[in-house]
Amino acid sequence: MADGSTFVQAFTILFREGLEALLVIAALAAFLRRAGAPEKITPLYAGAGAAALASLAMAWVFETYFDGNHNDLVEAGVMLLAAALMFYMSGWLFLRQDPRAWQADLNRMAQRALGAGTVLSLAGIAFLAVFREGAETVLFLHALARTANGFDGSLLGGLAVAALALAAMFVAMQWLALRLPLRPMFLITSAFLFVMGLRLVGQALQEMQEQTIVSVHNDGVPELVTNLGFNGSWEALGVQGALIVAAILCLTLLSLRKPDRAPEAKAAQAKAA
Repeated sequence: MADGSTFVQAFTILFREGLEALLVIAALAAFLRRAGAPEKITPLYAGAGAAALASLAMAWVFETYFDGNHNDLVEAGVMLLAAALMFYMSGWLFLRQDPRAWQADLNRMAQRALGAGTVLSLAGIAFLAVFREGAETVLFLHALARTANGFDGSLLGGLAVAALALAAMFVAMQWLALRLPLRPMFLITSAFLFVMGLRLVGQALQEMQEQTIVSVHNDGVPELVTNLGFNGSWEALGVQGALIVAAILCLTLLSLRKPDRAPEAKAAQAKAA
């Protein structure tokens, strides 16, 4: 029974902690493939790999100097930074959803649009998405190994199955993305990153609430909010609501100022013909 419990706990730790980061990276990798810039995926994976190494280093620091307890304020800061990058990329994708503009001269436009700044943002999102969960995952697994029989077959088996499940989800997302029309692909990825950013803001506020820096009022908040993984306090909902309103206003203003690229797209298509 103990072996079965260890297997389930190991699976749950890795799958739960890794799922959110994997979904972000998978969505961005799928977007890059659809945008005609698969070579830009390398910085994305590099950011995730660097985060895995940084997570091991941070776990060692927590274990050595903080008795395995992470710093809530540091974690809140990482979450807010990751949320800011996700909001940026969400808006960037939303404003470039027009398939006429992309398909007119996809390779040229992809190279121009996916410049160094955007690629660094993608790598930064991957790094923060993995780093935010990485050190905590290592500490949880270390604690589980202490209470079980070390890194035995049950623990390693749970980790292996969780890794296979995450890999299957990643492949499924890439397969689905290649079959989606371009505009829905951009819109879905944009909406996904925005929702993830809102969740991170709520989680950062929760870390601050645990430190009594921010007050907590949750009377009357629908239970569905917490069931969906969001911070179920009026403080978090107020901040998230303000961010939604600000995003709508910004995107509306930017869309109005954006020049009509239909003539340029038609000219490029006529030239290609």
